[in-house]
Amino acid sequence: MTLDQNRRTPHPQNRIDTSRNVKASPETAEIFFQKLRNKCEFTILVTLKQAHLNSGVILSIHHLDHRYLELESSGHRNEIRLHYRSGSHRSHTEVFPYILADDKWHRLSLAISASHLILHVDCNKIYERVVEKPFMDLPLGTTFWLGQRNTAHGYFKGIMQDVQLLVCFLSSFSCPTCNDFHGLVQKIMELQDILAKTSAKLSQAEQRMNKLDQCYCERTCTMKGTTYREFESWTDGCKNCTCMNGTVQCEALICPLADCPLNSALAYVDGKCCKECQSVCVFEGRTYFEGQRETVYSSSGDCVLFECKDHKMQRIPRDSCPALNCPESQQIPLSHSCCKVCKGHDFCTEGHNCMEHSVCRNLEDRAVCSCRDGFRALREDNAYCEDIDECAEGRHYCRENTMCVNTPGSFMCVCKTGYIRIDDYSCTEHDECVTNQHNCDENALCFNTVGGHNCVCKPGYTGNGTICKAFCKDGCRNGGACIASNVCACPQGFTGPSCETDIDECSDGFVQCDSRANCINLPGWYHCECRDGYHDNGMFSPGGESCEDIDECGTGRHSCANDTVCFNLDGGYDCRCPHGKNCTGDCIHDGKIKHNGQIWVLENDRCSVCSCQNGYVMCRRMVCDCQNPTVDLFCCPECDPRLSSQCLHQSGELSYNSGDSWIQNCQQCRCLQGEVDCWPLPCPEVDCEFSVLPENECCPRCVTDPCQADTVRNDITKTCLDETNVIRFTGSSWIKHGTECTLCQCKLILGFILCSSQARCFPNSNTWYN
Repeated sequence: MTLDQNRRTPHPQNRIDTSRNVKASPETAEIFFQKLRNKCEFTILVTLKQAHLNSGVILSIHHLDHRYLELESSGHRNEIRLHYRSGSHRSHTEVFPYILADDKWHRLSLAISASHLILHVDCNKIYERVVEKPFMDLPLGTTFWLGQRNTAHGYFKGIMQDVQLLVCFLSSFSCPTCNDFHGLVQKIMELQDILAKTSAKLSQAEQRMNKLDQCYCERTCTMKGTTYREFESWTDGCKNCTCMNGTVQCEALICPLADCPLNSALAYVDGKCCKECQSVCVFEGRTYFEGQRETVYSSSGDCVLFECKDHKMQRIPRDSCPALNCPESQQIPLSHSCCKVCKGHDFCTEGHNCMEHSVCRNLEDRAVCSCRDGFRALREDNAYCEDIDECAEGRHYCRENTMCVNTPGSFMCVCKTGYIRIDDYSCTEHDECVTNQHNCDENALCFNTVGGHNCVCKPGYTGNGTICKAFCKDGCRNGGACIASNVCACPQGFTGPSCETDIDECSDGFVQCDSRANCINLPGWYHCECRDGYHDNGMFSPGGESCEDIDECGTGRHSCANDTVCFNLDGGYDCRCPHGKNCTGDCIHDGKIKHNGQIWVLENDRCSVCSCQNGYVMCRRMVCDCQNPTVDLFCCPECDPRLSSQCLHQSGELSYNSGDSWIQNCQQCRCLQGEVDCWPLPCPEVDCEFSVLPENECCPRCVTDPCQADTVRNDITKTCLDETNVIRFTGSSWIKHGTECTLCQCKLILGFILCSSQARCFPNSNTWYN
């Protein structure tokens, strides 16, 4: 796949031919998701060349705001980020510091096997981590994008080739062998060969499809299992039917007037609707058709059977009559046979010519056809019948506020829209607003109308009435939600009518950090960070009490030149010139000598300037002078005056100038030259046994109740045995038996218990025992 390097996210008012839509169709995506759904072992393979400083998405599988699998590369922060969801339905982001956006070709492989993740770049293993198990229960409507997150964000500028997402269908996870790897490579080569052949077949199919565009396609009709072409006509019983625009249209058959020759007359023929000329015989003043029989009794009472053949009534032998199981008084003679039948004999079982919608009924001496209720006869013997359209003929009982709908053999009365049924034939007006059976939003007003109702959003809300959302004129920033007219509910750490103001906990005096730490304000949060010259001793105290001095001289982390001597100081060091020497004041930075007074730009940070002053290296952020025409717009995005450098917020309702920052879904976002780049919001370290992530907050907090915790540092189901063989739960504390100043805690670290002396008794000391 090749993506245009020059396309960028446009300003909403200038969105002309600048968007792209590289995503799989819903049908194709669903076929793929069926293979990926509920799988937690897959590999992403891609060959790419990303433009300098571009922050773009390589691939994205998401549904609404939930990113189930998204891989992006940030050229602004030189990071590769993986976004996914875990079984706890929480979003996670793994950040891998690496430069892909350098306009050079790279081969990237990201393999996930349950909670095991390996990242290869250019066939070198870069990172291997243990992560949360991905949750791939993809709902319907999930979309699959390449080179972008949606139609407006995350545009990848550069070229991507051979984008593959391989899904493993192993039922259990095991470590792959070299043979497995070579087999996988061989399978990939086979798949590539199949892909090439399939592409060739697809090309041929497209050529054939182009020829089919010139063909004429007609609709067909199907009736009783038979397919008919457009405008084709046929006879169905006593109806003439025609296929018109894919619909069967039938009319009653009009029988032609026939002039029969001598010794013949019109009569019905089995399987045909109209009468046809048939041979006749005249016997004793009555007319009989060919094959028709008649019985005649002689003076002696004998039965003689005659049959019409060749225009004459000819005597034929009598039939052998079956024995009857009824008294003679219950026996009935037949006109077409010398045999008798018992009263109630079922003539219909012997065969009849009654067609569809006509039923056979038994008389005393014969069977006749009768049309079903709701049907009328198409000929006098009732063998063929048609449905009566009670609605068209006005033969229904539907009353006001109803619509008559014809059904085979009957009709039904349907209530008009907005009316409710009283009985089978009448309806009355329905006030949906009073009965609360409307579909209006809770923030909408319901107005009853004749046959329905209207929904209108309340003042301060916008929508179509069925869906009304609170409207805030200036929008809600930094993850705030508009909950009422021009009222924003701000997340923790932000304030203002539009949540536009970050609460500076440091300047407001809410935080008291240790003297060895500085309070660092973050968007929506803060933390105490060790000052320059100090580092945390591993205890991560929230107030910075765990910061301790760095011995720059002992660790070699100083910049004193060879002609000066390093002296460690509390929170720093000093480069002193030995007595009797004329020191130059030069510095050493990244293994290179920098002369006293020299100024240079960091190689890995073009926006930072360093200088050497009397043996000290001092670095600072570049000062932005927007009046300077040569100002670096990457380092000073706020100086970018171009309208095309503006960014569209993820919601599509706000626009930001280059350099603006905001918070969105626990991510810190920034607009840089028309591109939106978001990275996980930094949170302070929580050093506690039990922590919880409150709803609508981005950073975890410590709690004392393990039942309320989302994360448990130690497994409370495991226990320790104290010095008196008493069982202690993980995280519990106690005073060691026989002492007053030794506090012990069940940490379950390598199977040991941690005990520490109390400061009120002795200087701090820690003791481990089994």
